[in-house]
Amino acid sequence: MELMSGNEAIAQGAWEAGARIGTAYPGTPSTETMEAFAKKDGVYAEWCVNEKVAVEVAVGASAAGARVLSTMKHVGVNVAADPLFTAAYTGVGGGFVILAADDPGMYSSQNEQDSHFYARAAHIPMLEPADSAEALRFAREAYELSERFDVPVLIRSTVRVSHTKTPVEPGDRVEAPSKPYESDPAKWVMMPAFAKPRRKAQLARIDSLRAWAEDCPYNEVVRRGSAVGVVCAGAAFQHVAEALPEASVFKLGCTWPLPAEALRAFAASMESLYVVEEASEYLSESVRALGVEVSAFPHPLPRDGELSPGLVRAAFGIEEPACLPMPDDVPGRPPALCAGCPHRLVFKELSRMKAVVTGDIGCYTLGALPPLSAMDACVDMGASVSMSHGFELAWAGAEHRPVVGVIGDSTFAHSGLSALISTVYNKGGGTVCVLDNRTTAMTGRQGNPFNGETLQKRPSRELDLEGVVRAVGVEDVRTVDPNDARAVRRALKEAAANPELTVIVFRSPCVLIDRRRDAPYVVTDGCTACGVCSTLGCPAVAKEPASNRALIDAAQCVGCGQCAQYCAYRAIVQRGSEGSPLEGGFHE
Repeated sequence: MELMSGNEAIAQGAWEAGARIGTAYPGTPSTETMEAFAKKDGVYAEWCVNEKVAVEVAVGASAAGARVLSTMKHVGVNVAADPLFTAAYTGVGGGFVILAADDPGMYSSQNEQDSHFYARAAHIPMLEPADSAEALRFAREAYELSERFDVPVLIRSTVRVSHTKTPVEPGDRVEAPSKPYESDPAKWVMMPAFAKPRRKAQLARIDSLRAWAEDCPYNEVVRRGSAVGVVCAGAAFQHVAEALPEASVFKLGCTWPLPAEALRAFAASMESLYVVEEASEYLSESVRALGVEVSAFPHPLPRDGELSPGLVRAAFGIEEPACLPMPDDVPGRPPALCAGCPHRLVFKELSRMKAVVTGDIGCYTLGALPPLSAMDACVDMGASVSMSHGFELAWAGAEHRPVVGVIGDSTFAHSGLSALISTVYNKGGGTVCVLDNRTTAMTGRQGNPFNGETLQKRPSRELDLEGVVRAVGVEDVRTVDPNDARAVRRALKEAAANPELTVIVFRSPCVLIDRRRDAPYVVTDGCTACGVCSTLGCPAVAKEPASNRALIDAAQCVGCGQCAQYCAYRAIVQRGSEGSPLEGGFHE
């Protein structure tokens, strides 16, 4: 018996089933799944540039006969939807399993999308574990299901299942021999003449899956009387089991297709039936569509965010057990860029020049928060480049603030490059800043094409970011040290004055991969409490309560010197050089 997170258990289950190829793009809460799979014996795993490519690589490997695992977070399923929907027509060669990790509560996401709807729309079976033991079992057995029905299989987890560790019993690997490949254009070439027959094959498969779902071994009925029945799945089952110990529960392990007759029979045996789910109405709508009457809660469940046993109890009007109140003096801990983050001065200067900043997905999204407050929009991966072009189009011919798109190196490879090509093709202007911190920082410092580091540390090649940008037609390409405030300001000012498109690559490693610490900075008696250094938003910079003079926490300071560059009074110096203040005193 071992403790594993749901992510680790899915990787273990895929490995036990003989999966030997893994493809993914990192995204919380799915990331650790492929990282765990990559450490297994006898497997090949890679970070792809985006989820669409990951699924396409997996479809190719499956067609060639191998068992394959692809993993992504819920918004990654949007990116992968194009090949996913067609793979539901082609079917598989070797078993093909896809993890879609949803994020109710948006702990690290821009929306609360429910991947159930993809399973229903694409007519792909979806398994939904409630704990790590089920995650391992479902992942292991999903490959047989995939090959039996000739279809990819989706596994849906949520952040609570993905990251919570519960006991599992790992097993041995079963070596699944590759299925022999035979050329079959009618199955794999999805032009209309071949797709039409595959559509009919899909419809026959749907009927078979619905019949299988009635006796699906992953669904479980827990009977505890006939007064109250609850239908739920995944993490919601754990909350229901704790909150309603007297209720009977139909726990769905397969959430598409639903077992219509079994659910109707369960509902008929209950005086009242409820559906408990997180941030969605997929299950309740689907159960009602079967002709089953679903009771309204005495007090509605929240329509957004994660559930908890307390919220389930509250929906049924059950008083919450007494607990200690939260102390009033607990300080807030808002997210912030790390001390020494190479992105900080870029956002400081963008804020100072009052630029309209279209941002992107990554830790640099924190540049939107006070005191930097330097981001106007952030929608999805790659949107920074596209949206900045849109702003330029809307304001063409009029005086306007500088428009700057800001994107990270990994996100630029994911979907920013295609957006840049479109902008260049349409002779767009403006400024694009690529914040190249040499890693995919927000999801745990994974490799990407522009740092050349692969998932399994295989020999690779680091793409020339500036060369790629020049190759697509951008003439004004600059490389700037983002820790040099003067250089950052100069580059942004010159780019704003250029009527043509400028791309600035701000290159400096993330402080979490380059952990060298220089001597910390200290504040001398020359501090006038002007507060300019605090506008950088560095966690190491604070104020003395009595005097409002600057205070630097030596435990957090990494010695980057960013704050010293903004001190007009040269009152911030490096420890050991108190008598030699920084030259120049660059300031507002």
